[in-house]
Amino acid sequence: MLFKHKSLVKVDMADLDGEKENLANFLLSHYKLNSSMTSKGLELNMDDVTIISLASMVNKFVYHKNLNSTHWVTVENNVVKINKFKGSNKKKEKHQKESPHQSATQSWGL
Repeated sequence: MLFKHKSLVKVDMADLDGEKENLANFLLSHYKLNSSMTSKGLELNMDDVTIISLASMVNKFVYHKNLNSTHWVTVENNVVKINKFKGSNKKKEKHQKESPHQSATQSWGL
């Protein structure tokens, strides 16, 4: 007796935990794809979608949510990953470090 193993494609979005439900709704409303939420993101049945087409859909979601300046989409095996740019917090850190310098005023007696 042979059992067919269900192949899954996953969306890893651990950095965007609050967007899981939004992505699931986006995939359902725009592409009629059902997904289930996991601790790291979403899982979909590979019979319903290919990894490349899922990556394209996730990329559209990233642009739709205006996350493209801080995140990008990659494919690794059967996983679509939403990655965060490493330098996206540098501006905040730089602004905090660069505080205005106080200059000491000196009075010279003549």
